[in-house]
Parts: sequence; C-alpha cells; structure tokens
Amino acid sequence: MNRELKRISALVLVMFTALFVASSIIQVFQTDQLESNARNQRARADQYAIQRGRILTADGKAIVTSPKSDDTYQFDRKYTDGKLYAAVTGYYNPIGAPTGIEGALNAQLAGTSSDQVLDRLQNIVTGQDPKGANVQLTIQPKVQRAAYDALGDLRGAVVALDPKTGRVLAMVSKPSFDPNAIADHAKGVSAYDALSEKTVNPLVNRAIGGDTNPPGSTFKIISASAALESGRFKPSSSFPSPNSYRLPGTSTVIQNADGENCGAQSKASIALALSLSCNIPFAQLGIKLGDDALRTQAEKFGFDKPLSIPLRVTPSVYPPAPLDDAQTAQTAFGQYDDKATPMQMAMVAAAIGNSGVEMKPNLVEKIVSPSLETVQGFSPEVFANPVSADTASKVKAMMVSSVASGAATNARIDGVTVAGKTGTAQNAADAPYTLWFTGFAPADDPKVAVAVVVENGGGLGQSGYGNRVAAPIAKQVMEAVLNG
Repeated sequence: MNRELKRISALVLVMFTALFVASSIIQVFQTDQLESNARNQRARADQYAIQRGRILTADGKAIVTSPKSDDTYQFDRKYTDGKLYAAVTGYYNPIGAPTGIEGALNAQLAGTSSDQVLDRLQNIVTGQDPKGANVQLTIQPKVQRAAYDALGDLRGAVVALDPKTGRVLAMVSKPSFDPNAIADHAKGVSAYDALSEKTVNPLVNRAIGGDTNPPGSTFKIISASAALESGRFKPSSSFPSPNSYRLPGTSTVIQNADGENCGAQSKASIALALSLSCNIPFAQLGIKLGDDALRTQAEKFGFDKPLSIPLRVTPSVYPPAPLDDAQTAQTAFGQYDDKATPMQMAMVAAAIGNSGVEMKPNLVEKIVSPSLETVQGFSPEVFANPVSADTASKVKAMMVSSVASGAATNARIDGVTVAGKTGTAQNAADAPYTLWFTGFAPADDPKVAVAVVVENGGGLGQSGYGNRVAAPIAKQVMEAVLNG
C-alpha cells in the first residue's frame, strides 16, 4: 500500500470514528436534552400523539384536559378557569418547556414515567391508544377561589396549608395569566412572548419564587422562637422601649411602626413586642441572641433549604455570616437581607400551630393511571421539628394576642380564635412597602395556615401596612376553609 493510500485510509478511519462518537453521544447521552429542546418539533409532536392525562382538584373536578385537535398535533390542552389555577397547573405547549404541575409531573401526565410501563405494554397488546396518567391535586376549589378573589387586582400571592398534613389547599399568584393562550398550537409563542415582556411578569409564581421579598415583622415569629428555644429568655423577658433606637456602630435610627415606644411603656416584653409588632425590642433581642442563633432557627424552619412540592420552591434566605450587630438587629425584625416566599412563611405559621411539627407541603393527592390504579398516593411527611411543643404554645399565645388586640386585628373572625402576625417590610428608601400576614385558625386546633404577601404597597405606596391590606385577605381565605 503506497503512502498516499495509507493517508487516505487513516483519514477515513478518523472521520468514521468521529461520526460514531458523535452519533453515540447524541443517541445515548443527549436524548433527554434533545427531546426537551423547544426546536425539536418532532419530539413534541410525538408527545401530542399521546392523550395527556387530566389534572383534577381535590374534589375530582377536571381543570386541565386534552380533547382531540384538528391540526398537526393530535390533541389540544385545555384549561378550565385557567387564570384561577395558573400558579398551580402552569402550562404545556408545542414550543417551550412545560411549567407548574405540567412540568413537574410531565412524565406521568405524558404516560412515559417508569411507573407506567405496564400500562404502555397493555396498550400495545390491546391496541388501545396510549394515555397519560391523571394527577389529582390537594387544591380545594372553594379556598382557591376565595384566595384569588380576595387578592383582587393586587400584586402578590396567597398560600393556604393544612398544618396537620401539609396539603396545599390554595396557591395563588397575581397578576395571573391564561394558560390556554400559551397552549394554543398556532399562537402560543406570541402569547408567551407578550406575557414575558410585561413589566410585571405574570408568568412568575410569586407564591413560591420570583424576586422574594423581605418578610418584615412576620420574621418576629422566628426571632421569638429562637429566644425561647435558647433557654435564656421567656415571653416576659423585657427590653428598653425608647421611641427611637440607633443601631450600634451606625448613624441609622430605627423606630416602631407608630414612632412611639412600645405600648407606651419604658420596657417591653417579647410577648408585648410581638403582639404590637415593635421593632426596637426585637432589634435588641436579635443582638443578644446573635446572628448564628437567628440563622440556625430560620434554617430549622426551612430557610436556605431546597424544597419541592413537587414544584421547585425558591429557598428563603437568612443572610450568611458574618453579620455585625447592626445587621443582626435588622434581621431580627425581618429586614436587612432577609428574604422569604409566602410558602415558607405559611410553613412557619403551620409549624407553630401544629405544636412545633412542620409538615412538608404537597400539591399532589394522588396520581392515577389510565387503568384507574393509583400509581402514587399522598402520605403526610414531617419536614422538620423547628421548635418544641412548649415554645410553639408560647409563640402561639403571642400571635393570638396580636390578632385579638394587637397589630393584626383585621384578621379576627367572629367566634373563632385566630393566631397571626402582620408584616410591613421596607424596600428601597422611596419604594412602596411589602405587606404581609401569616397565621392559622382555629388557634387551638388549626384547620388552615395561611400566608399573604402584597407587593408594591398594595397601591398605597408607603401608606399601606400589613393589617390594613394583607390581614383582611387572609381572613377571607381562613373563613373559606372553616366554613367548609
């Protein structure tokens, strides 16, 4: 064999080897990536050849279905009351990646999960058309509607949980959107682009993510818990209560919400400061505890930890060490770099109401195969034990006082003892406040824990506050649960 022929043979071998390696990588290692690629129309068309499973509410009502289509794709995706449930269901369309439950349980709804192998084999043998599994949610339509209507045109979110089981009874984010527009085979892309380009993006789920907000005074539940868990403080432990307080080592002066000393007293107990939502006593408490104690307690409740419900929840944040005294003081009343989701603050309230046992939130009651067999059932799961039953009882008493005669009176329900805490969180110097409420009812045997966040000051700039805007919303949601 002459030299030129050897060179050509070697080149052909190299090219063949490169082709073999590239095709192997594509077929073996990039399969999932290619199938999910928005430009891979064949893969998405193949998925539309399967009748996607329905999504049902807790009472069995179908809110997402897949009727027959009359275009290239064999099935449509239809959302009943789409805006009402958008924060839960998300959307599914021929172009982009699915979101919400549609994305989190895509394999089950599409009938391609490992749990559905037997169903697929049965379809092949019997000649039946393939179908995806149905997903039944824990969402209660009446509670979801109450949360949606109570939030109105405000920008924010509502989460309602069953404290004893972790079931998510309602999850609303506003502004909302209509998933039907994005699911449209022909116009879905333009609809998505139009929504995503809005100044306030409706596609952001503010209940579990987005640009998380400072929790404001709702964080005082965590600070009070840390104080009692330390063994160094009691609800009656008191701190000086001036009408202003300069943060150590700074020129920054903080005040209580009304600009006065707490409860018109020279000293204020932890119990009184939480009930009336006084910042100055909690700032001093935070310095006494130190940032490590506050961070540890926050993390016990779930801050800085991953969570799937099965939608991914953005972790709430207590700022990393080290913090100086001024920074620590501010974190103790939910400012500085504290950030939280409504889901997390609902979990905090639920844990206090459930005697210190924090249940893992869950949106899915069960997954049912096309053959009507339960593929996966819901089972309550303990997420954490952030505080003792004794601490929970004492913090609950403070929260009851806050609703009965303190800073959260607009959450009162006739004939029901409600435990709650408001928050009015500052943002930039001239920016509107973020308004909060979190709590549970009935206080002695909770059926619901709720968290409400209202962004942009509820349209009131820096005149809005938690008790005025967020507490009445929470009241309506709690009433929807208690009234059945």
